Amino acid sequence: MTLPSHGSNPHYVYRSARIEKPDRVIDFSVNVNPFGAPTIIRERWQSWFSYVEDYPDPLASELKQKLSILNDIQEDCLLIGNGGAELITLVAQFLRGKRILIIQPSFSEYEQACFAQNCCVEHHVLQEGNWALGLNELLPKVKLFDGIFLCTPNNPTGVVYDRQAVMELVQEGKREGCYIIIDEAFYDFTTDNHSYINLIKQYPNLIILRSLTKMFAIAGLRLGYGAANPSVMEKLAALKPHWSVNAIAMKAGLECILQDSYIQHTKQHIADERKRLELFYQSNGFQMSKSEVNFYLLKDPQLEDAAPLFHFLLKKGIVPRHTMNFPGLNGRWLRFSVKKKKENNLLMEALLEWKKHN
Repeated sequence: MTLPSHGSNPHYVYRSARIEKPDRVIDFSVNVNPFGAPTIIRERWQSWFSYVEDYPDPLASELKQKLSILNDIQEDCLLIGNGGAELITLVAQFLRGKRILIIQPSFSEYEQACFAQNCCVEHHVLQEGNWALGLNELLPKVKLFDGIFLCTPNNPTGVVYDRQAVMELVQEGKREGCYIIIDEAFYDFTTDNHSYINLIKQYPNLIILRSLTKMFAIAGLRLGYGAANPSVMEKLAALKPHWSVNAIAMKAGLECILQDSYIQHTKQHIADERKRLELFYQSNGFQMSKSEVNFYLLKDPQLEDAAPLFHFLLKKGIVPRHTMNFPGLNGRWLRFSVKKKKENNLLMEALLEWKKHN
């Protein structure tokens, strides 16, 4: 059985698992804002129609200017991309043929993009359960690589790595001439500011990747941005296809980044529901990762392989994200997004039923 390598699109999951898809399913495998896109997107949608008739601004100047102000960095430190996936691809092209280390478990696109650019890729697998960076083992490896990918807050665990440990990694990378690529796609779901974007001037070896599709639930529009020292960003921009970001995505991005109340409401809901879920799991014999974002890993300690629980939930119309293609997890855990209270309740009911019969 070969399951899809990403979340979302549950019909592919059911097809791969050879399970008949129920009429109604709840997709816990996709980790975007459970409240959907901000209402302003729907309100402005019709007025944006005329923008489909002309080519978009290839520099995304207006959006870049607003993001520059928002993040208090220079515009020439920024690059707007067609979602985080394009930015990952550009970084891989920039490091073509180089030696790359990926701190695992982590997003599979890093490895795929680097393999496509003939990079030599190795993994540094963190200890399962706490997923601490473990600098004693990690730092000596830095001199052996040209680039290191680190996802924090981490996908799939939801863990935020210790800031001092990350800083030591970035500093060691600077000393050894190694690029540290930090993917912050989910930083805006945390209640504290877990970002390193303000360090790009001080550390020319630091590249930050961000997504605008997760918090604002606009994954279908594809929008993200990268930040780095201007000398690095100039090289990345030279690799980017012309007009890769469409005009509607730019307009939506401009509206989304101004939605402060929407962001704060989302953060509070996620924090409250995640805590409620954590207490439920503790009381019912499940193990949950120490997530600080809108998704988490879940394990039934009675199972060495989560496949039976995965199939049980699929039959109930609940779609988790498998972890078979995450090094260091290898299918022992399932990833769930934090959804609205009603949907989370349905998940808990299904898990209680699982425990009752297993």
